Amino acid sequence: MTSPLLPPTLRLELRDDIAVLRLARPEKRNAIDDATVLGLESFFGAPPPGVKAVVLDAVGDHFSAGLDLSELTERDAFEGLEHSMMWHRAFERLERGRVPVVAVLKGAVVGGGLELAAAAHIRVAEPSAFYALPEGQRGLFVGGGASVRVPRLIGAHRMADMMLTGRVLDADEGHAAGLSHYRVENGLEHALELARKIAANSPITNFAVLQALPRIAEANPAEGYLMEALMAAIAGGSAEAKERMQAFLDKRAGKVGR
Repeated sequence: MTSPLLPPTLRLELRDDIAVLRLARPEKRNAIDDATVLGLESFFGAPPPGVKAVVLDAVGDHFSAGLDLSELTERDAFEGLEHSMMWHRAFERLERGRVPVVAVLKGAVVGGGLELAAAAHIRVAEPSAFYALPEGQRGLFVGGGASVRVPRLIGAHRMADMMLTGRVLDADEGHAAGLSHYRVENGLEHALELARKIAANSPITNFAVLQALPRIAEANPAEGYLMEALMAAIAGGSAEAKERMQAFLDKRAGKVGR
């Protein structure tokens, strides 16, 4: 379905409490233009009511080949700064939003496409996925958050290799490096299965994972432990947590197993 609040380059499908949002420029390998960036910002700033998880997919054979280079115009330094910060703002809405996001990676996950994927909370890669940061060969530098997010996934040394040499990682190499959490044959099917599990969690727990966990990881240990204790107390004190724990104690909930 299309939405009047979204550009035609984004398509939305609602499956109960799961939203499937698709990049929809297959003729351009889903290259990301400004309208798409602003559409992502709008969507993740105010997801549809009742949506508990989002699957970020793409129409066609590619997730995204990155920035739409046809939109590169003559900008002065300040205009370039503002353009980069627009991407930062939009992807921050995704990463620090209120709903967990599972990205389905296939074909090109390149440049700005990798920057978008890195902002998702879980990444599911199909065998066709390949990863690259070609900005160095084009006289550019990443501007959509890659220099912050990608080193957290694979290390600055691996990102430097990709940018300096133009190295392309295939699905298995990217998975081994840490760019994906899952490497599967059918990415959408697996992503939907994960999204349903996520949607079944306590909303407070999902909030804590999205909002508290990244900040705890970035904090010094003393502050991190305090934030963890506060979040644990808030989550454990909720009526839903007490009901779920009682269900476990009454053997109405299954034990963890393989």
